Amino acid sequence: MNNKRKAVIERKTTETRISLKINLDGRGSFSIHTPIGFLNHMLNLFARHGLFDLTLKARGDLDVDIHHTNEDVGIVLGLAIKKALADKQGIRRFGFASVPIDEALVEVSLDLSGRPYSKLTVHSPQSIVHSKEYSLNYLKQFLRALAVNAGLTLHIEIISGEDLHHIIEAVFKALARALREAVSIDPRIKGILSTKGSL
Repeated sequence: MNNKRKAVIERKTTETRISLKINLDGRGSFSIHTPIGFLNHMLNLFARHGLFDLTLKARGDLDVDIHHTNEDVGIVLGLAIKKALADKQGIRRFGFASVPIDEALVEVSLDLSGRPYSKLTVHSPQSIVHSKEYSLNYLKQFLRALAVNAGLTLHIEIISGEDLHHIIEAVFKALARALREAVSIDPRIKGILSTKGSL
């Protein structure tokens, strides 16, 4: 296994300051500190279920709202994944996961294609009990930022669910497990898994 698939990204704007370290071949250890408690919890789950070692420190203008910090964390995480993958030699490329949490069921399909795209489909939006701490809109913003900056084609389907915490938790766990599959090395793959020879 390639033990050098690591990246460090730092990003400073007038709205946020973020530093992130990732090891794609880790054991799921994490140290996550952002001013958004719910996002911290979700990224802890992401690291653990993806078996990624993840260290993140973020500050942002929460006196406005969580939008800038939430989106910028997605940007930095995407950039770090892209950098850690480097030339994508030997990776499986595609990943899929289906994760249930009580009444919630989420499926994630993704491709490390280099073609950014993010789609979140909610099959029964009228049944969801919304939360004040984190919304589906914030989730969409985070996922879009991640996909664009990682070069990821990402499809997420919320099959069922009523409790938004359960739904978003299932999204992050499924995303982690699908990404873990996609970045994993298959010794049978020589070079890039594409007939074009590049991703």
